[in-house]
Amino acid sequence: MPHVFALLIAGAGLYAGYKWVSRTIAEAQQTARVREAELREAMARSGRMPKDLGTLEADPETGVYRPRQK
Repeated sequence: MPHVFALLIAGAGLYAGYKWVSRTIAEAQQTARVREAELREAMARSGRMPKDLGTLEADPETGVYRPRQK
């Protein structure tokens, strides 16, 4: 019988830990979304938008990524 109680307590602890980790990850994702939106808004207000370089490919000699040559 003590084994059943130990399993119940361990299961409850695992469930609580899972819920805590899930909540923490969700909060971090929401914070990242808010920060990204703020950054995009600030960039749009300043008039500076990032360049679209198209598809990048690695230069085998230097290992640096450069825009694909057409």
